[in-house]
Amino acid sequence: MKLDKLDLTILSELQRDARISLQELSGRVGLSSSPCWTRIKRMEESGVIEGYTVRVNAAKVGLPDTVIVHVTLDSHSDEALFDFGRALEAIPEVQEAFLVSGDYDYYLRIAVADTRDYERLLRERLYKIPGIRHSKSSFVLRQLKQSPLPLRR
Repeated sequence: MKLDKLDLTILSELQRDARISLQELSGRVGLSSSPCWTRIKRMEESGVIEGYTVRVNAAKVGLPDTVIVHVTLDSHSDEALFDFGRALEAIPEVQEAFLVSGDYDYYLRIAVADTRDYERLLRERLYKIPGIRHSKSSFVLRQLKQSPLPLRR
């Protein structure tokens, strides 16, 4: 789907505040409500807009620590990669998982309460996944930036 300047403006506004009213959004992008709504529906149906979520403050729900884990697998077969991905889906603490190039195979972002919680997660969940050759963990000390996608207008 080809996006024009108005589509990108709508997406930028929705990234900033997905709860914005249609009337306010329409005013900000310079459209009336009906064409604005049509554009939103078209972007939802085509998969450009995947859904709407709420950002939750991790610390306020008892998960103040983030751990970045780099993982190397024993095998790189399609089956091994599929099985590893499926195993990660079953671990709710794993917030993001990326298959990457370089020295490691995967980059994981994990939310935990503290170091003891992370140690528990390693013993009970992560290290029970078959095929992990090596892992390296780093606790995030402070998040410096989190931003929406840089949509070009």
